[in-house]
Amino acid sequence: MLLAGAGAAGAHDSSAYGGLFRSRDFGGIWLNADVGLFLGGAVSVAINPADPNHLLLGTDSSLLVSRSGGRDWKREAAEKLFGAVFAVAFLPDGKTALCSTPAGIFRFDRGEWQQATAPAGAAPSRAIALGAEPQRVYLLGRRDLYRSDDAGRSWARVEHDLAERPEFTALAVDARGGETLYAIADGRMLMSRDRGASWRARGSGLPETSIETLALDAQVPGRLWAGSADRIYRSDDSGERWRAYGQALPEAGTNVRGVAANDDGRILVLTTHRGAYRSTDGAQSWGLLEGNLPIHLEARLLVRDPSHAGTLYVGYALMPYGEIWRSAVEGGNLLSRIDAINLGGAVAFMVLLCLGGFFLTRWLIRRRDGAHDLIRNNGK
Repeated sequence: MLLAGAGAAGAHDSSAYGGLFRSRDFGGIWLNADVGLFLGGAVSVAINPADPNHLLLGTDSSLLVSRSGGRDWKREAAEKLFGAVFAVAFLPDGKTALCSTPAGIFRFDRGEWQQATAPAGAAPSRAIALGAEPQRVYLLGRRDLYRSDDAGRSWARVEHDLAERPEFTALAVDARGGETLYAIADGRMLMSRDRGASWRARGSGLPETSIETLALDAQVPGRLWAGSADRIYRSDDSGERWRAYGQALPEAGTNVRGVAANDDGRILVLTTHRGAYRSTDGAQSWGLLEGNLPIHLEARLLVRDPSHAGTLYVGYALMPYGEIWRSAVEGGNLLSRIDAINLGGAVAFMVLLCLGGFFLTRWLIRRRDGAHDLIRNNGK
């Protein structure tokens, strides 16, 4: 879910690495925002609301911080935060931050990262979203929704009225004039106005195919964007009704990952599994963003700077997001897969290995001593 300052173009070869890029004119010109880094993948980014030069960047292996608008970076709490960071966010005070790694949910407060209290299924997390109340935060875990009412110190799974247990894959919270949650669950668009307790379908006008992404419009209340079936859709009434917007993307089978639009909807930027696209005519035509941007890598991360309407960040990754996600989930489950029998078998194997090494060493020593005795006897 939720970095500013001009990065230098050519900080790395964009054809060989993933990375983070920034535009200050809504996608017209892009510059590197990860100066000095050689990233496998930029997965998540957060901008401090109190200081736009204070940035947090979640990569496929660690959490990085910049206090100079991306001109230099350092790793955060390497002894605690390791593995892919899919979700990172600042709280409204700008002093507190949250991030998720495969090992758990972590909270930064008073200069230190501490692990929060959360159910096992909360990490790794797909997204973190702020509620209408200062202490309320939502988190999208492996498949379920979680909520904190104490600014991320502790988390609990949200109990809902959905008959089955669907897999939530996207989340957005609109805190303007109340608190409305929008989510994609099992490919369907849903909405909740009671903190996730009850959900209602909001798919009128959307295709029957699985919905790939959703985004709140940053400037127009009640406007939502969604991606599915090689094109984007727009709702102007909080998701009640949807309509196809503009024309389909030029290549069939393009999965939309993120959507950003200016206030009148004429300029749009999309991130997709084929790279980033831009339209300047209300989605009537699309152009693949090139220049110093990678054109053969997946772009998923798309974040808008809340302090400057024209500033966008996109992130590219060498490895597809789905593979990074699976690796994080499976890696986080390795210890839980080790039962007593497997552990006992591993211990027995190590004991046999050590005993075998001991007896082999003794046999070699005896052979050596016997050879020495033979040489001495022959010398006599």
